[in-house]
Amino acid sequence: MGIGKSIPNRRSLCPLNASVEMLGDRWSLLIVRDIMVRGSRTFKEFMNSDEGIATNILADRLRRLESYGIVKSLPDPADRRKSIYVLTQKGIDLAPVLAEMVLWAGAHEKTGNQELVRALRKDKHKIIEDVRQRWAQNQASLAGHRLSRKFSKDRKSTRLNSSHITI
Repeated sequence: MGIGKSIPNRRSLCPLNASVEMLGDRWSLLIVRDIMVRGSRTFKEFMNSDEGIATNILADRLRRLESYGIVKSLPDPADRRKSIYVLTQKGIDLAPVLAEMVLWAGAHEKTGNQELVRALRKDKHKIIEDVRQRWAQNQASLAGHRLSRKFSKDRKSTRLNSSHITI
């Protein structure tokens, strides 16, 4: 939902409130992290995360993130009956936010993954740019896959139609 679009029913028009209403629970941010940093894309991959999210909560958060335009679901190329989840532009724009949250926690709490905290302190902008580039490559790969499936489907349809005509 961008600027100029209808305003959802929120407690207030405060921008921080809008952010909290979309992302204010721990699971939503961890799902975004798993897609952005760990490359998770499937329900099963999210279930295997260290934090141990329950299936009903995961399903709910994926639906909410999709309704807010932070993630989108696509048919899994390996099994069209299943879905994969990818970040939208709105979702990848959370990269600097997550980086700042990691830095904040690293400065004020005892946390693991100090290698990440040190790397962000050293060159946060490069790490964020690397995340954005991987996202852009993933987007291009998904677009290419959808085009090749469409082309393949169109060719199959043409073959079926032409064989139907000649029969």
